[in-house]
Amino acid sequence: MGAKRMNDSIDEEEERPKKSKKANKKKKKKHIFLKIVLVLITIIVICAGVLVGYTWSKMTKINYDNIDKNEIEINEEVEEATGYRNILLLGVDSRANSYENALSDSIMVVSINQDTKKVKIASVYRDSYLKIGTKYDKVTHAYASGGPKLSLSTINTNLDLALTEYVSLNFNVVVDVVNAVGGVEIDITSDEVKYINPYINELNDITGHNSANITKAGTYTLDGVQAVAYSRIRYTAGGDWKRTERQRTVLDKAFAKVKKMNIGQLNSLADMVLSEISTNIPATQILGLLSKVASYDIEETMGWPETKGWQPGKVWYGVPANLEKQVKELHAFLFDEEEYTVSSTVKTISNHIISETGIK
Repeated sequence: MGAKRMNDSIDEEEERPKKSKKANKKKKKKHIFLKIVLVLITIIVICAGVLVGYTWSKMTKINYDNIDKNEIEINEEVEEATGYRNILLLGVDSRANSYENALSDSIMVVSINQDTKKVKIASVYRDSYLKIGTKYDKVTHAYASGGPKLSLSTINTNLDLALTEYVSLNFNVVVDVVNAVGGVEIDITSDEVKYINPYINELNDITGHNSANITKAGTYTLDGVQAVAYSRIRYTAGGDWKRTERQRTVLDKAFAKVKKMNIGQLNSLADMVLSEISTNIPATQILGLLSKVASYDIEETMGWPETKGWQPGKVWYGVPANLEKQVKELHAFLFDEEEYTVSSTVKTISNHIISETGIK
């Protein structure tokens, strides 16, 4: 009995250290686990801070225009097309990084189908004779008279749209984008060679670049200055109609190359151009659009409206050949609305143009 108790006592003494070692191992594991959790939390916080800092750095670059959207005119019967995001893209004839008192030489309605990610673009001819506020004039003058707010209102009231978002860009933006993507391949005709070089020389002076002249017809990879010069040509056959086609060609080819950029390249491009645009789209949404650029496809483009020349004095105008008919065709193109009924406002404007010009 005494020996057994002694052995039991020894066994108990040996057992205690074993239990203590197991407990220590559990404590160590728990301690390591807590360290891992703390490290993960720290990484998440740092990443969140970097993301916020990245977004803020982009936001501060954009020339944000806080337009009161309630002041943008929309015809009474018109509602925003469901499932589409429609943006007015304005190419402003500005020689500096300022958008005040400039003409909008390029006016494009960019319509994004948010389900299919297909994009349609309608170029509005700059010389189109439309109602601007209380008077009738070339639509290009809307921007110079009242900036993007009047441009949005003018396009809405004449075209039965409900646009509230815009992006303005000048020569420098297009030059930078085309250069960033490595140029765009364009066929230059002999007629275009006559006019492209004066524009190249002018743009070299404005932008500080030293782009070469085009000496003969052929296929070229145009740099930014050359591409903008090409898109400004308007005195060949087709006039402004052909010019807007050139603008859409440059945009389409540049966009196709932007889609192939990786995240780093897109980030560099954003850093380069965001400070040069003016928009009322919040920076976070601009970045959201940039992040989805690879999923978008430019499906189709068109020039609008079909016009006939009218020259009551020294100034030439492009008069819509029946505005009511042209608006119906525009809605069929942008939104597949084959049986669209125009608003009473468009009917009134259309009748006034016919009465004044005799063109219908």
